Amino acid sequence: MSAVERTAVELRGVSKRYAAQARPAVQDVTLEIGTRELLVILGPSGSGKTTTLRLIAGLERPDAGTIAIAGRIVADAQRFVPPEERGVGLVFQDYALFPHLTVEENVAFGLRRLPRAERRERVGMLLELLGLEGLAERYPHELSGGQQQRVAIARALAPQPSVLLLDEPFANLDAGLRAVMREELRRLLREFDVTVVLVTHDRDEALALADRVAVMLEGRVVQVDTPERIYHEPRTRAVAQLVGQANFVPGRVIGRIGESDLGTFTLEGVPQPADQVDLLVRPRDVTLEPHPHGLGVVVDRRFCGAEVLYRVLLPCGITLETSQAPSVDLRIGERVVVRASRGQLVAFAGAERVGRVALLEADRAVVPNGMVAREVDGSPGPGSPEG
Repeated sequence: MSAVERTAVELRGVSKRYAAQARPAVQDVTLEIGTRELLVILGPSGSGKTTTLRLIAGLERPDAGTIAIAGRIVADAQRFVPPEERGVGLVFQDYALFPHLTVEENVAFGLRRLPRAERRERVGMLLELLGLEGLAERYPHELSGGQQQRVAIARALAPQPSVLLLDEPFANLDAGLRAVMREELRRLLREFDVTVVLVTHDRDEALALADRVAVMLEGRVVQVDTPERIYHEPRTRAVAQLVGQANFVPGRVIGRIGESDLGTFTLEGVPQPADQVDLLVRPRDVTLEPHPHGLGVVVDRRFCGAEVLYRVLLPCGITLETSQAPSVDLRIGERVVVRASRGQLVAFAGAERVGRVALLEADRAVVPNGMVAREVDGSPGPGSPEG
């Protein structure tokens, strides 16, 4: 979703502090979630993501700010709408199924006000959509982890909520099942006219599932964007490191032109260019080619099946971690040319992103004969303090 056409959930200046904490669990969070959008809140433990979910659900009362669902204010300084009146469904991390109820009874639990025939029809429809029709009479302890998750989702969807909230839904699944259920969940949710807010600490889940990702750090939302932009254009170093392996290659800048071990570049979108910047390089952002005069030296190699992970020492002193196809076969100690495979990278000065760089040429990928030993064995590269 490139723009939020209609807002399903809105938080304005929301904060929440628990008595035993030195700082607020959630600090001045402002967030808009579009109708039928799948928003993932990503953050490490203690970042405030689950508290934010509980605030939307009505399980916590905010200390400050406003929360609205479908245009109706459900929490502010004057009012607080209880969870059962908010039109939201919630799937807990441990699924919280009723152990004494069957699958069918669990799914029907929130439908007691419906006539029996309508209740039975809706439960049957959900069981069929989620592949549970043969398990209606089983109890939770008789189900696998993936089946329990589907029952919890069916129960949350049964009252036809406008918003579905999911708290770490894959945390209790093993790695193989997690990947399968991730794809299944995305497919299922597309069949329902529902806005989804999912919280996780797993960056792979966030990038694979989300229409947009909201990154939370220390109680604050620091960036909201598409998975692609979060990954390739993070606003801060902390976000860059949270969402994937991040290499920072230093470069010296004079005016708008810079030089690094990846080549010459122009600095774009920077009001006041810095003298030195660091270029964010992801593992797939470079290619390696063996060359007797290459600037890089392979210092480690790990075969991982579909890819090979290399660590390459650059003259600037940075050890670049990169993933290459298995067809790239390099030995430890071998010299390599390191070339950027992306036309543009982002540049950081200190903790913040300052702009983009456009690589002009990889003129430092190879050094002349007679300079190799000096370049790699002690002479400073671009961006190093002695340079």
